[in-house]
Amino acid sequence: MASALGIGDVADRNVPIEQCAATILRAVDAGLNVIDTAPNYEDGYSEHIVGHALRGIRDRMFVISKVDELTSPVAPQVESSLARLGMSHTDAFVFHNLSDLDVFRALMEPGAGFDQLGHCVRRGLTRFRGVSSHNPDVLRAALDAGVCDVVMFPVGPFVDPRYVAEILPLARARGVATVCFKTFGAGKLLGDVSGYNQPLQLRPRGKLSSGGSDGAQAVLPRLGVEECVHYTLTLDPDVALLGLSFPNEQDEAFAAARAFTPLSAERMADVARRAVDARREKGPCWWNPDPDA
Repeated sequence: MASALGIGDVADRNVPIEQCAATILRAVDAGLNVIDTAPNYEDGYSEHIVGHALRGIRDRMFVISKVDELTSPVAPQVESSLARLGMSHTDAFVFHNLSDLDVFRALMEPGAGFDQLGHCVRRGLTRFRGVSSHNPDVLRAALDAGVCDVVMFPVGPFVDPRYVAEILPLARARGVATVCFKTFGAGKLLGDVSGYNQPLQLRPRGKLSSGGSDGAQAVLPRLGVEECVHYTLTLDPDVALLGLSFPNEQDEAFAAARAFTPLSAERMADVARRAVDARREKGPCWWNPDPDA
């Protein structure tokens, strides 16, 4: 059984591998058993970290990695990822950021990407295949085509409503696992960041504001960790994949999961309304078809 929360990318080449691995193990000790990585996260460093952290506990974890080069042969990419991970197989490989319908159609051609990834499944290099996408149209096409065991896409207080109204129920109906990200809107919903803990530039008022990881005080509207986590868990994806790079972020997220009870419709609407304000002036939301929405 998958844990309700999953471990998102933990990779920073400025941080020693032992420290990054310890961050992962802290989440494992809290009961999380799904972990996500990809070759292009810090140019392979993320996969090295995951492999290092999971030595001796590999059989307790569901490991997801990705095929980054969508138009290149699949098997060499899978084999290279497994070498960096130090594993004989992952639990899933997904096509990374497959968000263009024309590219999806090309991968569906006989002998192309999906067939190649299916061959990797038959070789025992991975158990399941799927897509990670920031386009509801691609996700719908992939689910209709029956080529996915798992789909990864945004779910949270600020995402395109089609992810929740259309893709989540369709995946459930097709028996396809849902591993969802953007609960915190790449950090935009929690603090004054343009994404993934990157601080905003100097604002006209002369204050440099940054996210909560360094303890700086945000000055723009924001949501709390608990209400973001509870919002996503109320929507009930199989796994809510969170970026958990710092112990304080982990503690707040774990506490929120432990305290979770589904939000009422009124509370969900309130969080979604305030999320619109919380992401304003913080850069584009590239996970939506209209990033400036």
